[in-house]
Amino acid sequence: MINSELISLHGGHSGQFCCHAQDSLEDLIKAYISKGFKAVGISEHMPPPEHRIIYPDELEQGFSVKDLGDRFSRYFFELERLKKKYKSDIRIFKGFETETVTGSPALVRSLIREFNPDYIVGSIHHLNDRCFDYSRQDYEAIAADFKGLDTMYTAYFDAQYKMILDLHPFVVGHFDIIRIYDPDFEARLDKPEIAERIQRNLSVIKELGLVLDYNLRPLAKGKKMPYLTPAILERAKALGIPVIPGDDAHSKEQAGMFVDKAVQSLKDMGFSTNWPTPRCMTPA
Repeated sequence: MINSELISLHGGHSGQFCCHAQDSLEDLIKAYISKGFKAVGISEHMPPPEHRIIYPDELEQGFSVKDLGDRFSRYFFELERLKKKYKSDIRIFKGFETETVTGSPALVRSLIREFNPDYIVGSIHHLNDRCFDYSRQDYEAIAADFKGLDTMYTAYFDAQYKMILDLHPFVVGHFDIIRIYDPDFEARLDKPEIAERIQRNLSVIKELGLVLDYNLRPLAKGKKMPYLTPAILERAKALGIPVIPGDDAHSKEQAGMFVDKAVQSLKDMGFSTNWPTPRCMTPA
């Protein structure tokens, strides 16, 4: 168990290693320490398996696949340095966040062998190799290609199910991020063909001993509801799935933001705050 009530296992994105973040990784670590964190997991994005998966902001800055791979290597080197430097102040768990695109499962396993992370966060940002959460315009275009949001949602939860079975990520990241630009998401998540997939995915998360990310990034953007929705939280609680806060911080100001409130919310719902220790569970 982790000896710290304050925790984030999804986040720590820094401007040093992520084009859409700010500040150095060391500044983020110092921010966690200043806010009373005794443990934190850092989970920077993995590099892309090929050029067409590179994010627009990375392309704008002229990054190639090799550049991003080299940057990822520097990330783990820096993370190890910071882990040693601040070991008397905070326990740092070394991780990374996956993508789910063509070629990513083999790359995830290769990165695990090379960098020996403490854990990984399994996330879905793409459908059919197209990123749906980068902008509302992209989201709507992909939904149109799926002939509607209902089909897009089912494709998302099917892709998530496959990723979970394949990678066994210790943390399943922002489980319901597919609703990011959908104003009617609460009703849509209740539709039978979608609700059944949610229950199936939660059941396999429980079976494999994984944890769910209580992702607080929407709150930092001024929205009212984290990922997960209250209804999904209730389902997770009924199954006995651990739920752990993730600030998904992209700056030192966001490091630890809303985590104290999230911990209290989880307590109020009856979740345990005896957080399980991250471990890498991906089959070879």
